[in-house]
Amino acid sequence: MTRGSAHSFDGTILREYDIRGIVGDTLTGDDAYAIGRAFGSEIVRTGGDTVCVGYDGRLSSPEMEQAVVEGLKDCGVEAIRVGLGPTPMLYFAVNVLSADGGIMVSGSHNPPDYNGFKMMYVAEPFYGDDILNLGRIAAAADYENGDGSDRSVPMLDRYVERILQDYREGRDLKVAWDAGNGAAGQAMVQVAAQLPGEHILLNEKVDGNFPAHHPDPTVVENLQQLRDTVLTQNCDLGIALDGDGDRIGVIDSEGEILWGDQLMVVWAADVLATNPGATIIADVKASQVLFDQVAAMGGKPLMWRTGHSLIKAKMAETGALLSGEMSGHIFFADRYFGYDDALYAAVRLLACVANRDDTLADIRKSLPQLLNTPELRFPCSEERKFAVVDEVRDRLAEAGANVSDIDGVRVLTDDGWWLLRSSNTQDVLVARCEAETAEGLDRLKVALVDQVRASGIEPPDI
Repeated sequence: MTRGSAHSFDGTILREYDIRGIVGDTLTGDDAYAIGRAFGSEIVRTGGDTVCVGYDGRLSSPEMEQAVVEGLKDCGVEAIRVGLGPTPMLYFAVNVLSADGGIMVSGSHNPPDYNGFKMMYVAEPFYGDDILNLGRIAAAADYENGDGSDRSVPMLDRYVERILQDYREGRDLKVAWDAGNGAAGQAMVQVAAQLPGEHILLNEKVDGNFPAHHPDPTVVENLQQLRDTVLTQNCDLGIALDGDGDRIGVIDSEGEILWGDQLMVVWAADVLATNPGATIIADVKASQVLFDQVAAMGGKPLMWRTGHSLIKAKMAETGALLSGEMSGHIFFADRYFGYDDALYAAVRLLACVANRDDTLADIRKSLPQLLNTPELRFPCSEERKFAVVDEVRDRLAEAGANVSDIDGVRVLTDDGWWLLRSSNTQDVLVARCEAETAEGLDRLKVALVDQVRASGIEPPDI
């Protein structure tokens, strides 16, 4: 393409709350330039002139970052280059530097051949129609023109310093950390070095090939190395970070995984202790146990749609002080900025555990013991995944089922509930079931499988 001319993106890359594609196939450097040019045009038209730009450790990220910067500059924007680091570092930079927007070059937890972009307008999420509008601007070459500039403002040290501000010292802990060779590796090293206790670091070197394991802490096998370390080294807990450092995974001292909704109980107790009656949001995949626990602690539980941008927007609307997703996106707004930050969540978790008499394993075992599946993923094409959910919803509505359609379909029965929704980031359907008994869980699984099959999708054995 001639830079500045009309540009069409592959139809699969403009997602609900970010842009993501396969490098060299659905996503190219020309796409990155056009994204910078279109986003920069929006910034200029709303009276702005500065955009922070960061990038993760993927092999293609430096090239993509350079192209984005060139696109911004050609709109007359000043690009503030904050360097290699986790996505939350970019969010932090936008807030503390009072920039008019931000672009993070990151493939998040996707395979190594993917890359993408997450954006902020001022300090607010940029998603949905905002992203689709970038496609319209590029297709029409409806760009602003100017002679912008760029400058480097490294933010890693300031970011780490801010994260550590909210640690409350208690008993010393022994902690294993796994960065998964992702973009948060160096930040993790610096955070761990300044915390009390003993810290064991795994896969801290940033490597876009992800040689140790895939950096997605929601997948059990990706936590095996961390689990083994926790058990063999007698750690109090283990912390895993995803590829761009905005999602957390946790292992307790007995080697058990605490999922996002279980961890939210710990953080909610901390937030509600100083903010009685606060609204706390969790996504539709969360256990009913979390919502019940928040209510029992005097908080206001709110179920909402999955998606980091959607959650952040709902937090701003409701004034919620804490939000979380099963996927490990955790958002603090009581003492922090309200965006998802795995390292910050880790520091807050360590502070909670260090100042309690019981262990994280004790907390897990104290929660009501419902039976549930992990997050289930069924392959489904980009073209079919949303239609399948609509078909299931319509069939259930016609049958008179008790259905919430906040995000996908969450079906309440006498046994418990099951959920089916389409992923906004991958070609999959996402599901979960929860029941009080094994027999009830089996019935929920059967109901889920029957509905998926009725739409022509063969689920894996669950």
